[in-house]
Amino acid sequence: MGMTEDFDQHRPLLFSIAYRMLGSVADAEDVLQEAYLRWQRTDEEVRSPRAFLSAVVTRLSIDQLRSARIRREEYVGTWLPEPILTEGESAADAPAEAVILEETLSMAFLVLLESLTPTERAVFLLREVFDYDYGEVSRLVGKSEENCRQISRRARQSVAARRPRFESSPEQEERLIGSFLEACASGDMQALVSLLSEDVIVWSDGGGRVRAALQPIRGAQKATRFFAGIIEKAPPGLTFRLASINGRPGAVGYHADGSPQSVVTLDVEEGSIRAIHIVVNPEKLENIPALPRTGEER
Repeated sequence: MGMTEDFDQHRPLLFSIAYRMLGSVADAEDVLQEAYLRWQRTDEEVRSPRAFLSAVVTRLSIDQLRSARIRREEYVGTWLPEPILTEGESAADAPAEAVILEETLSMAFLVLLESLTPTERAVFLLREVFDYDYGEVSRLVGKSEENCRQISRRARQSVAARRPRFESSPEQEERLIGSFLEACASGDMQALVSLLSEDVIVWSDGGGRVRAALQPIRGAQKATRFFAGIIEKAPPGLTFRLASINGRPGAVGYHADGSPQSVVTLDVEEGSIRAIHIVVNPEKLENIPALPRTGEER
């Protein structure tokens, strides 16, 4: 098998590592491009292309994340991961084709990972998500095996402290997002507030390019007022369609011309919405396909 074929064989795994590390399709693709160049340039005998490439991608992602965190300190408003469409015909050209799908791809989980340092994030993902043993993790991140065990334990505790106590089902999430969209479309604020937990948090990412809340909105009453304002100022012809976003039920908002306007995902606990993630930054919607024009739909 040639070097290009070797790389292509492992590309889904490599993209999955880089995307979960960075929360950005463009940054993950940059890492894979650099990893491919280094793979092509290596003149040493490589017994395991998977191990070699995983190490390169992990270390590049750690470096990229450290640089990205500096940029995020200057980011306008809340930073959220870039969403990807993960189901249906329109997802065929999206990055989802190169992602290993599971619960750890969800927007809610990627937001949780933001609480970890770059090294903690790498160790946690390699061990808990991709099931590398500690010896492999040690070689991939360049730290001792005992140190990796300590880092992993610390990262697990940090993530566990922030995760919902009860896992929700995709069916429950789909029902709730349908009810959420219906309440917003009808302007029924009483129905909307009944769907929210009292301590709900709304995260809105406009990146300074479009209007969005600069700080998280906390509490059901404040969240309801926030959505009432959004509904009042919604652009003409805005429509929403249910979609699988990062492997979980979500919705995509479309302008009248069919271009994506927003992506909405929910974090659900005990039958109520505990967090809402709204991405409206146009740069983060570039991989969301537009709606087919009239007459183009199959």
